[in-house]
Amino acid sequence: MGSVFVTKRVNVYPKTMQPTKIMKLSNLDRQCPTLMYLVFFYNPCHNHNFSNDYVFSSLKLGLEETLSLWYPAAGRLSKNPNNGNKLDLWCNNGGAIMVEAVTQAMISELGNLNQYNEFFENLVYKPPSNNGNISEMPLLVAQVTKFGCGGYSIGVGTSHALFDGQATFNFVSAWASKAHHNTKLGIEWHKPLHERDTLLHLKSNSNNNPESALTKVAAIHHLYQLITQSAPVSGGGMLMNPQLFVPSIQDDCVLRTFHFSSSMIDTLKRRTYGLNNYSSSSCSSFEIVTAHLWKARTKALGLRRERMVCLQFAVNTRTRLTPQLSQGFSGNAYVLASVALTAGELELASYETLVNKIKMAKNSVDNDYVSTYLEVLEGSGDALPSLRELTMVSDWTRMPFHKVNFMHPYANAAVSVCPLTPPVPQVAYFMQSPKEDKGIDVRIGLNSLILNAFSHYFLNIS
Repeated sequence: MGSVFVTKRVNVYPKTMQPTKIMKLSNLDRQCPTLMYLVFFYNPCHNHNFSNDYVFSSLKLGLEETLSLWYPAAGRLSKNPNNGNKLDLWCNNGGAIMVEAVTQAMISELGNLNQYNEFFENLVYKPPSNNGNISEMPLLVAQVTKFGCGGYSIGVGTSHALFDGQATFNFVSAWASKAHHNTKLGIEWHKPLHERDTLLHLKSNSNNNPESALTKVAAIHHLYQLITQSAPVSGGGMLMNPQLFVPSIQDDCVLRTFHFSSSMIDTLKRRTYGLNNYSSSSCSSFEIVTAHLWKARTKALGLRRERMVCLQFAVNTRTRLTPQLSQGFSGNAYVLASVALTAGELELASYETLVNKIKMAKNSVDNDYVSTYLEVLEGSGDALPSLRELTMVSDWTRMPFHKVNFMHPYANAAVSVCPLTPPVPQVAYFMQSPKEDKGIDVRIGLNSLILNAFSHYFLNIS
């Protein structure tokens, strides 16, 4: 595999500068203030031979325009003056960073682009740590790499304190559209709303009672139960405020992507509800595949039947709050919903039962759930220990990143989009498959010892 050589590095500023200000973040934003990377791959376009200068300049100009609307992305994080453990968003027009690079490697040499490859780490820009000075770290970075075959990769890194998955998709869709001044061929995007006021001012009915709050929010309550089961705290106490997305121990993880075709999904649905009772409204593809994945992963782990196991999945609160958040809300708006059983109960449970429990958990997310969730996250928290019994799922199927076209509007869409290693590699990401819109690519980190067993249980639905 060829080396990657950086040929240019520039700061990119908003075309229209905004007044400097401090924006308060919610506790959802503060959970994981690290850069999350995506690599978009584009095969050579035989009708147009794009130079690296053309691609880089077009994306740079488009980013300048986009940052005029998404001005917080040109800012930096800063410590709250009243509480150094909390971060705020310093909108200071500090700028994003773009890098131009070249490699003699061919895209065809990378193999299956849907599968993580360590070489992909060379296709993104990783800013220096500056001795941990978070106020100097950019919140948005991008690298444009031209391959020897004429194809390109666009590696984008966005701070998770800035965007969640939906907000990232909205941002890159707008950027790709503005890079080529084309709205007709691009993906529809929403004007961003940056203020976190709705989340910051939500109030719960827990009366500041920690025990009441824990019981009310199933995701937090189940986490405490799993922690106690795995490593009981002496004296009967519990870890307070675990950071939900930052485990202190990383298992030996192998990243794999499994393709779950639309026909496999349909088979699961029809087997669950029967040929006569089945309808498209019986359950969503997310619900049935999540139930199947939970069963498969737990079975592959070979846990004792009496062990508590837990499924947690991210729920988008934008349409679940009253009043609703804007679809263009640019911050973090996902909370975890949770279902818990014993391993024995999970093995015996029907898919219909599990789907109903997933629906109930999803429907429990309302104003009170979210406000209490935010309250429990208050404070710096303790790191979450590695929990084999915890299965986590994030649904990206409504965010077709592969349809984002950073190249010329008449060029091909991305042949693949690959996330790099996330802070919690064990999370299963459900992504819309580039091969078929109704298929799902499941990207998950698995312990190497259970990889073959999981693959067998997950893909064998006959």
